[in-house]
Amino acid sequence: MSELALLGGPKMLNVSLPDELFHWPIITKEDEDAVLDVLHRNAMSGTDITEQFQNEFAAWQERRYCLAYCNGTMALQAAMFAVGLGAGDELICPTKTYWASCTAAQTMGASVVFANIDETLCIDPDDLERCISPRTRAIMVVHYFAHPADMDRIMEIADRHGIPVIEDVSHAQGGYYKGKKLGTFGVIAAMSLMSGKSFAAGELGALVCDDTKLYERALAFAHYERFNERYITKSDDLKPYCHIPLAGIKGRANQMSTAMARVQLKYYDERTKEIRRAMNYFWDRLDGLPGIRPLRVDESDGSTMAGWYCPHGIYKKEELGGLPVSRFTEAVRAETDNHCWAGGNFCLHTHPVFRDYDYFHLGRPSRIAFSDRDVRDLDAACDRSLSIDCFSIPWFKRLLPEYIDLYADAYKKVIANYRELLDGSEGISDGRWYGKENR
Repeated sequence: MSELALLGGPKMLNVSLPDELFHWPIITKEDEDAVLDVLHRNAMSGTDITEQFQNEFAAWQERRYCLAYCNGTMALQAAMFAVGLGAGDELICPTKTYWASCTAAQTMGASVVFANIDETLCIDPDDLERCISPRTRAIMVVHYFAHPADMDRIMEIADRHGIPVIEDVSHAQGGYYKGKKLGTFGVIAAMSLMSGKSFAAGELGALVCDDTKLYERALAFAHYERFNERYITKSDDLKPYCHIPLAGIKGRANQMSTAMARVQLKYYDERTKEIRRAMNYFWDRLDGLPGIRPLRVDESDGSTMAGWYCPHGIYKKEELGGLPVSRFTEAVRAETDNHCWAGGNFCLHTHPVFRDYDYFHLGRPSRIAFSDRDVRDLDAACDRSLSIDCFSIPWFKRLLPEYIDLYADAYKKVIANYRELLDGSEGISDGRWYGKENR
């Protein structure tokens, strides 16, 4: 292949791309009409459309209940509240995830205990029991970058210790693990449906569960207009507090988002099937190359990558002469302009918010404000997660081989010429602090 573009050679990708290759979400007149109906009725703060969405989403999610929230962060915090997380408790969470998976636990007086990830970039089941203590209230499982976590092993450990599992499905709406839908393993699941996700509905969150009392606690958390005797039927302990949200906040969804979500739901499975075809085609073109491994599942056992949100690969620098992942991705970007960056969300145990931030003004870090042990002492064990390198790849929305081939050829070109990149690569950042998304 010709000289690398980063070193002065011609770019691999030098054609105009069709909009449908990357454009997402797909918005049609049906979406527009649904949103405009809410707007013209001044029903943005109502619940009629939201309750229709909740019923439809719960059925699709294969759960009894769904609650819509203003965003995924609120839905995740409501899930924590529902399982009873509070002062002095501990929440186990993978260190590599978006902060919304766990940060709210600290504002509830709980301590976050971080677990390592494995090369699926999901929580490592081999590290779970190290993190469990008598204070463990729940395990937060994140299906990171759409890859299902190892739910067989995780649920065996959780069940053996009697610890409820919360699933964060923000990256993997509609995905499956061995034929069972993600979001149906734990006692409760929550997810973001914001505009950058594979299930994109503006700014929205959803919580799903089967247990009535969990549902009612989640509703009481931030849905004051439905926190009343009509909806609270099983939880006598909540009834004296009706009409004021127990979190003191309003978390209901804007109905322009739930109206859009109802339309998106109708076509989501069909559209994401096309995404999976495109993404699998891309990785098939790179099969067997040194230095990179696909982050994907074996679909023969009934697992899927859902809408393949924020697709990534695993990087093995030792197979490319120790070339830093940041230098590798820089070379790929030079061939393609974009879509290839080092890292993912940074490992949360390295951030000062989890070391010394004092949310409660008590003179000690909020992470351990109500704890009888310093869980920060456990963080050093998570440093091995820092050694797992990953990189982002293009998120193709349509199977258009003639264009996908060009991107695959760019990766092939860089790998074929990696030795040219080794000089001067010493000391380059590995990119592990990269991360940008919203919940």
